[in-house]
Amino acid sequence: MMITIAVALTALDFAPSMQAQFYDAIANCHIPTAIAGSNTFHGSTFHGSPMHKEIRAVVTADFEAVNRFVVDQLHSNVPLVESIGHYIVDAGGKRMRPILVLLSAKCCGYEGDAHISLASVIEFIHTATLLHDDVVDMSAMRRGRPTANQQWSNPSSVLVGDFIYSRAFQILVKINSMEIMRIVADTTNRIAEGEVLQLINKHNSAATQASYMNVIRDKTAILFQAAAECGAIIAGATNEQRQILRDFGMHIGMAFQLIDDVLDYDGDAVTMGKNVGDDLAEGKPTLPLIHAMRTASAEEADVLRASITNGTLDHLESVIAIVRKSGGLEYTRQLAQDEVDKARALLRGIEPSVYRSALEDMANLALNRSS
Repeated sequence: MMITIAVALTALDFAPSMQAQFYDAIANCHIPTAIAGSNTFHGSTFHGSPMHKEIRAVVTADFEAVNRFVVDQLHSNVPLVESIGHYIVDAGGKRMRPILVLLSAKCCGYEGDAHISLASVIEFIHTATLLHDDVVDMSAMRRGRPTANQQWSNPSSVLVGDFIYSRAFQILVKINSMEIMRIVADTTNRIAEGEVLQLINKHNSAATQASYMNVIRDKTAILFQAAAECGAIIAGATNEQRQILRDFGMHIGMAFQLIDDVLDYDGDAVTMGKNVGDDLAEGKPTLPLIHAMRTASAEEADVLRASITNGTLDHLESVIAIVRKSGGLEYTRQLAQDEVDKARALLRGIEPSVYRSALEDMANLALNRSS
């Protein structure tokens, strides 16, 4: 195999340094066979419950078209870009954001195919943020396997994340909607701000619920909002439909992140594909911790404060016990429930269809998930 690759790289006139870089990547990790140009995700796992599979089934053909489009658009003349791009995309995931684009467009009666490339844009932006996040957070595992920065390096992950961001905007230009371009550009900017806000709050044991909500709104929920609104726009939806779906996306995005932060203290590492206590290890004061700080005894608060400030898992069992005792998990779940209730109520303004029903299921999935 290595001889074949050597001949191919030489024929393509890759520089010796690039060839060496590619050989190192092959030696140190699995490179998905999709790199060879296949239009399917080899070995990828689309995680999810039976409910998630039912949601996806409503737009099966479109979903498969998105997958093919994503693989096609990962093409690069630089092998390392393709290697890392395929590595993270082939890891699978729930693909909730691109599915949200597809369902929003279909809810508004869309019959074209531009929603396929739009859904891919949203997935690319999400993928790029994951590559960057794992570097910032120094994460070692995502979706049940080593992160890209763990497999390659931090610089490689950052630069390939940049490539994927730029590829998303190349696709946007071809969609040729200035309004969608504006929303996606503004959204990407807000995501960056949210990440910086989260960075500022790291190891801050005095973080408030208000500051936490601002972080998850900009870091996570804003992309769900953009996915739903842009799906409506590409379908030529009315202003009322567009606003409903925009708000729906924001509410399920908030619920999604709230439950994500619950699972960091109440989940299973194998099911989640990441380690329990990751947020604590990174010094992130998420809502279960913030609520526990408000209700804990002085001695318990000292344990929580030290764990947040030092970003250590030395007292993980004690921290989890304190969080559970405080009702922090139930409190956070209730806020997520409130967001889902608002999202479902909004959908009454959308004409009944299998697509609207799938959106209702998606709202429930954001709340009732284990990964």
